Amino acid sequence: MSRIGRLPVAIPAGVDVQVDGSTVTAKGPQGTLTETFNSNMNIAVENNEVIVTRPNDEKLNKSLHGLTRTLIANMVKGVHEGFKKELEINGIGYRAAMQGTDLVLNIGYSHQVIVAQPEGIKIEVPAPNKIVISGPDKQKVGQFAAEVREKRPPEPYKGKGIKYADEHIRRKEGKTGKGGK
Repeated sequence: MSRIGRLPVAIPAGVDVQVDGSTVTAKGPQGTLTETFNSNMNIAVENNEVIVTRPNDEKLNKSLHGLTRTLIANMVKGVHEGFKKELEINGIGYRAAMQGTDLVLNIGYSHQVIVAQPEGIKIEVPAPNKIVISGPDKQKVGQFAAEVREKRPPEPYKGKGIKYADEHIRRKEGKTGKGGK
């Protein structure tokens, strides 16, 4: 039996989970998420917990068991607390600002980079060198944070660029010595 798949997902107060066949809907203070899972998995709500079981020990069902349970747990956590990614901007003159719902980045190019805020995602800029991306859907938050970071990934020599707040950049030593003959 899958160690992760057999764990029940506790439903906190203020969150409503409904199962309709293989479709799971979670409603909470942060919003509503709906996801359709593989029809092989048996999903049930019992005693304020979501329980995922598999019909047999086929390889496909084994691999789907833990995945389905983890995705449901992420939905429940997302509508209850939400997910958050923090990005930091390093570099002289590099900064971020909000312009309406768009994120405007000055990151060393000859032009400003403007990123539109996707639906279901909230962008905050508490400081010119800090960006906070939050929302109920873990996949959307992570994907959007990766897209913003991709606009100017950190470089290893001076560390300039956009990085995650908990990311460590491995630094390299620059060129040394005298010129050739």
